[in-house]
Amino acid sequence: MGKEQWCLAVPRREAEERRRRLLEEGLLDRRFRPRPEGDVILFPVTEEVPGAVRCEFEAVPERLDLPRHELVGGIAIMQENDPGGAERLLASRPSLETVLFPETAVEGEYRTRRFSVLAGVPTTRTRVTEYGHSFDVDLSLAYFSARLSTERQRILGAMAGGERVLDMFAGVGPFAITLAGKAGIVVAADLNPAAVHLLIENIALNRAGNVIPVLADAAHLPRLGFPPFDRVVMNLPLAAPEFLPAAAALCRDGGTIHLYALQEQEGEYLPLIREVTRGEVAERQVRSYSPGRWHAVYDIVVEK
Repeated sequence: MGKEQWCLAVPRREAEERRRRLLEEGLLDRRFRPRPEGDVILFPVTEEVPGAVRCEFEAVPERLDLPRHELVGGIAIMQENDPGGAERLLASRPSLETVLFPETAVEGEYRTRRFSVLAGVPTTRTRVTEYGHSFDVDLSLAYFSARLSTERQRILGAMAGGERVLDMFAGVGPFAITLAGKAGIVVAADLNPAAVHLLIENIALNRAGNVIPVLADAAHLPRLGFPPFDRVVMNLPLAAPEFLPAAAALCRDGGTIHLYALQEQEGEYLPLIREVTRGEVAERQVRSYSPGRWHAVYDIVVEK
């Protein structure tokens, strides 16, 4: 007898690429076997993501006792403080070096968490590989989410060549360096000195010579005299909406702002967006964040 589970139906021709993306984002539920269904492959996922439906799957017995976790490079972040489960998890994946448990939520102006080491090498630093790019990450010093890799590719696909791009909350540079492949120039700003230090390392690691790192408070960026940008990325879900007026001031007429926000209801930030622009707005859910809260993105065309 199978077990009912959330899943995504993916056309067979896209199955391998989508499977890899789900793995990178930590969303593929490896406790169950994917199964074919006509012209699609059903992939079990760990949570109710947009487009997911309920289907029955056969369990993979050897993985039934592995605890829930998120993969970031060679580090697994567990949801529970379970040293025994951490040891099992470490033994199950040759690529894993460390298993961490977050002792705090994302906090402070630098968006960091404190971790305890449950198993493996006592470190919070790792290297993440994503769509041909490599990012050195220190989870205790700068926030990083592998689950937005699909979003980075979506925005890259929407770009025209030679755009001027501003990443207002760049962190260690995953958006900035990914988008640099098409952009003319990317200004990557962050308030966290440790994040900017890692950003500079990652610019060199990926030979992204058109990315300019800036240590700055996003609220002060309009004062620095930049020419208008074609595209502005605002990936600070807990606080980005309050910086929207600054983003609009920095974006050219007809340019695009990608605003990432946590919300409890659909369209929650539309009134705020309408205060700064009359342009078109497309809203989509990225993933669930916690019960009753969604990580959403608003693609905003600036009309001045």
